[in-house]
Amino acid sequence: MKILVTGSRGQLGTAIQELSFRYPEWLFSFLDLPELDITDADQVAEAMRGCDAVVNCAAYTAVDKAESEADAAYRVNRDGAGVLAVCAKACGALLVHISTDYVFDGGSCRPYRESDTPAPLGVYGHSKLEGERLIGKIAPSYLIVRTSWLYSLYGQNFLKTMLRLGAEREQLDVVFDQVGTPTCADDLAAALLAMLAKAEPGRLYAGVYHYSNEGVCSWYDFATAIMRLKKFPCKVRPIESSGYPTPAPRPAYSVFNKGAIKTDWGLDIPHWYDTLADQLITH
Repeated sequence: MKILVTGSRGQLGTAIQELSFRYPEWLFSFLDLPELDITDADQVAEAMRGCDAVVNCAAYTAVDKAESEADAAYRVNRDGAGVLAVCAKACGALLVHISTDYVFDGGSCRPYRESDTPAPLGVYGHSKLEGERLIGKIAPSYLIVRTSWLYSLYGQNFLKTMLRLGAEREQLDVVFDQVGTPTCADDLAAALLAMLAKAEPGRLYAGVYHYSNEGVCSWYDFATAIMRLKKFPCKVRPIESSGYPTPAPRPAYSVFNKGAIKTDWGLDIPHWYDTLADQLITH
């Protein structure tokens, strides 16, 4: 099986590269800017030639900057997704597309199911939702996997920021009224590869799934766990979101119901704290 991974130098793309050795019988192609711009139809068509599956990890993910760079966000997250869908249709490839909890407004009082109506708050969420919708209209075979609070030991993310600031400061203020689940890029990468391994050749898929690690916490809880595991003396102080205003609004509740992906694909999902501990203790 030949698999193209776009956005291969990002958190998730890097994690997939590091786990690709588990599938020595597959031929992987890992591409990112500048060699592959997913908004360039010619580049995508050439990169996708002969592929059986494409995992799209490329995205505009600067949530706050998206509010002032809407054109750039839509160009990648909506138009780029559309280009991939058109090219996947042309070559008969399964398109696995990564989306986000930001397609919801965070007003739910129970974990979000795939059937819940999206209602994004900001440009980033809107642009990702439009990308989902284009894929659903164009691609004959696709799996859209929404995730939340992605982190890893590489790239830019909350964990890396906390590790840096925790080593430098005596106290940090972190919001406690935004609740969700941290998702380790390594766990998501393993899940995506497991799904590809179980996908039936020739079958057409049309699925939207939610994936995060198990459990629930606030950003404050996440930061506190990082300090505790690293044994940093830095004190974490809980504050409300109003005390840390950002250009883009954040959903207050981003917890996923993951029953569908566990049932349909037989996934065993680790708890967020267990994975975090493993990441910080073994690396």
